[in-house]
Amino acid sequence: MTISKGADWGQPVERPLDLRIAASDLELAQMLDDGSGQPTAVSSGDMHRTVGSRPVGDRSELRALPVDLLRVSLDDGAPVVAVAHVLARSPWRAGGWWRGDALAVMNAEFVGNFDVAPRGHPNDGRVETFRAGPELSIRQRWEVRRRLPSARHLPHPLIAARPVRSMTWEFERRQAVRIDGRAAGTARQITVEVEADAAVLYA
Repeated sequence: MTISKGADWGQPVERPLDLRIAASDLELAQMLDDGSGQPTAVSSGDMHRTVGSRPVGDRSELRALPVDLLRVSLDDGAPVVAVAHVLARSPWRAGGWWRGDALAVMNAEFVGNFDVAPRGHPNDGRVETFRAGPELSIRQRWEVRRRLPSARHLPHPLIAARPVRSMTWEFERRQAVRIDGRAAGTARQITVEVEADAAVLYA
């Protein structure tokens, strides 16, 4: 059951004897989706920061946190799993983040040092989405980037922000896509579906 506003997230549990630890968001998504059901924690990455950045170390008690997973399809390709975020922008030869469309689909709160989705939650059954179009000037983009570390980039009249459970975005030109920090190729169509309560993360 997804978290409700004001409720405690997860529950304290004894450290599982077979606990495994992912080293990144990408590895975490793959482990949580491998069908083994083996208890999994994460030691770094944006989801690690989102859940508090507390080292697992040799702690005897952890917290079992239900989390949502994302199914991401690029054009007509087979869906892949994600846990933290999906980012899309113009290819560097066309201006990268500084020109054209830009999209962030956030299950985690952070992308590196940027606090992109301060109102989001990894277990609310939806993702926070942010899309900027070509009308956002380079100067405005620089100002947004300057404010991102402290989450002061929103609200912005030229950034469409909305939570969704499932959505498809279409672009006039192919976009460079990154899924959980790894380059995933290019696409003109991106579909993201949220699988609520799909896994448990130990932190």
